[in-house]
Amino acid sequence: MAAIQTNSGLPQTDQPRYHFDIYAILEAPQELYFGHETQVNVNMVETVKIATDNDVIEKCYISPTKRRGVERRSLIWAPLPSSGILLGDKLGCGIPHTCAQPDCPICAVYGGLITSNIEVDVLGKRESRKATTTIGRLVHGGGVAIQSIEPSEKQRAMHPSTMHRDDSGITPMPFKRQYNEPALLYPVYNHCMSVTEPEFQAVAYAFLDALARLGAGNPKGVYIAEKPWLNVQQPLLVVDCYLAPLGKRPVISPAITHIETAVVDFVSAATWVHGQTIAATTSTIKRDEWTVFTRWLGNDALVKLQEYATGFVTTVLL
Repeated sequence: MAAIQTNSGLPQTDQPRYHFDIYAILEAPQELYFGHETQVNVNMVETVKIATDNDVIEKCYISPTKRRGVERRSLIWAPLPSSGILLGDKLGCGIPHTCAQPDCPICAVYGGLITSNIEVDVLGKRESRKATTTIGRLVHGGGVAIQSIEPSEKQRAMHPSTMHRDDSGITPMPFKRQYNEPALLYPVYNHCMSVTEPEFQAVAYAFLDALARLGAGNPKGVYIAEKPWLNVQQPLLVVDCYLAPLGKRPVISPAITHIETAVVDFVSAATWVHGQTIAATTSTIKRDEWTVFTRWLGNDALVKLQEYATGFVTTVLL
């Protein structure tokens, strides 16, 4: 009789596992190109169509899968100061080859896949790796801009490889590129399932580090938008750590097109925990000796993410 495998495949740990959520509204302070498709001589940005009560509108979009790729590369290219190499080189983990090893701080959360038994070169040493799958426990969501502002199309110089005209008969051609207009706001969400605090450290590091690198081509970069709420100017950011989901999820409907409405909805949900509106920027609910839900808001949430990111640096990179 065949034995049935019933375990999850996650390595056993003596550290408690929690669910973690990051909710944020990002702002691109400059025009931003996030590639979708290429037409004849035009690079198009990614957009989505949203049905409203009265119309169908088109909005600029930061794809969650592309944001995930930028975050993963932030980890792969994270520098190890003591050795002068990158984390991905040390682990033999990159793109498209992910090492899928259970002790890899990248694949442990982002997931990995090896389709067949292979040998890899890791810092000059040959290493055998079996075909395996590591299921990712981090999912990304959101990315639809709040304002319904159409992308702008601007002409750019020709590619450097075609700047010099020779006898080939090829005429250098400038190209056009669409850009998301400056100051668009993008609600985004990261959700981690059953991770330890050391595993979440990699997520926090990647989330913060990727902010300066989001975009395809130049210019790049977004930051966490700030608005006055809870009597102080602070980032529109929420971080949850929980066993039970006791807070409202500050998710913005893609049908909303007004900044004020979106911010009010975000703050209203962020400050609602277990049946009541909270005024503190850190809220904790306990049952017996266990903390079952903690929510950090605004500046407290940013500091908490920075603490986790620092933990990743001290335990993995240094």
